[in-house]
This record gives sequence, C-alpha cells and structure tokens, in this order.
Amino acid sequence: MPDIVAVAIVRENPPLVFIAEDQDTLNWVLALRLIAPTPGSHLAPEVRESLRASLLGERWGEAVLTWIEHNDVEVDVYSSESFFAATDVEFAAEELQFTPLFRD
Repeated sequence: MPDIVAVAIVRENPPLVFIAEDQDTLNWVLALRLIAPTPGSHLAPEVRESLRASLLGERWGEAVLTWIEHNDVEVDVYSSESFFAATDVEFAAEELQFTPLFRD
C-alpha cells in the first residue's frame, strides 16, 4: 500500500468515502461508482452529453468536475493524504512521552 493516497468524500447522508492509490485512479473510481450510475434522464441534455463524451474519452477528471458542478451533492477531493498502517503506530506508547503534551 502506498504512503500517500487520494481520497474523495461525497457529502451525502451517510457520506460516501472513496480511497485510491493516486488521483488518476480516484477519478476513474468516481466516474464508475458515482457518475455512471446517475440516470441520464436526471440531467440536462447538454450535461448528459458532456459527461458521456468525457467518460468515453477517458477524461475522468473532467467528468468528475462536470458532475460536481451540476449536482447538489458536495464532493471533497484530497489528492495526497497520508496513509497510516499498523506499523506506523507500533511504538506509539513509547513515542508519546516525547511529545509536547508530556514536556512539562
């Protein structure tokens, strides 16, 4: 697993969270799992055609931006977030004593 991942949070109730190893993969996942399931009849014809053209042209990021702009759902996209594994906190108990909270 990479140390840096891309994350998208779709602000629905409950929120949807998508995590991928990079921004390109995240855009592809959003295109497939978020945009493509949208019924074409729920979109204005020009938006529907723009989304279709972007997806068929494999312009995932463009499709994501168009979808976000024309929907009432907010999507937060973070292209480089730290990914922590269990080994990253293996010595957490020992490290705590050296943090600012424990200095006085």
